[in-house]
Amino acid sequence: MISTKGRYALRVMIDLAEHDCDKPVPLKEIAERQDISKKYLEIIMKELVTGGLVKGISGKGGGYLLCKPPEEYTVLEILEQMEGTTAPVACLECGAKPCKRESICKTLPMWKEFDEITRTFFSGKTLKDLYE
Repeated sequence: MISTKGRYALRVMIDLAEHDCDKPVPLKEIAERQDISKKYLEIIMKELVTGGLVKGISGKGGGYLLCKPPEEYTVLEILEQMEGTTAPVACLECGAKPCKRESICKTLPMWKEFDEITRTFFSGKTLKDLYE
């Protein structure tokens, strides 16, 4: 399940893409348009900056900008930055310890297929796709 943080991050990224005028978009404006508390939005923005998805500019006239064109962001990369993983079960997460039941697990093929479908779907959607 995608958390509120992941869903809000997508909304924020769309907002930045829609309001990109080659000048930083103030946090306050994003918060008002997206109806997200400024405090919670600060947490989201910090993670987006840390992940290299947006850049923050301090001071007067400051705000946030996308680091690349909207068509170069995939939904998968945004969600993975915020969620850590989109894997449906722990054993499919990157770096997971091998499961001792893997060879006899009747559900593992289903989870692998679901994970592949999800990853393919989200990697095939760009930020630009979401606001056009």
